Amino acid sequence: MTLYSVFERPEPTPEAPAVVPDKFSWFAALLPPVFGLVHGLWLELIGFVIVLGAIVLLGFWLGGDAAFWLYVLLAVFTGFEAASLRRGALRRKGWNYRTELVASRDDLAQVAWLQRRDVAP
Repeated sequence: MTLYSVFERPEPTPEAPAVVPDKFSWFAALLPPVFGLVHGLWLELIGFVIVLGAIVLLGFWLGGDAAFWLYVLLAVFTGFEAASLRRGALRRKGWNYRTELVASRDDLAQVAWLQRRDVAP
């Protein structure tokens, strides 16, 4: 079971809420730039490219092995922080945080939130 953060748009819409799993993301760790593009994390993608450029420049001074391990550290950090990056991007886009839900999959978390929202007065 995974903990999901639920976000909704400020105006009522028929679309499902956004749910963000609070877990390590292998997708973000293995392909950080693609993860940023898929989820629309433009500021984070720019920051990643800047840090990657700094790692390349440090690689000339520290050596190739050190640059490789710095990149691995950056990729693992991105995997651990993927949920926080997505939550921050949703907040900047105007989505409102609603609650945390425990579910086995993201679609089940969306259904659970929609059922809970429809029951509430």
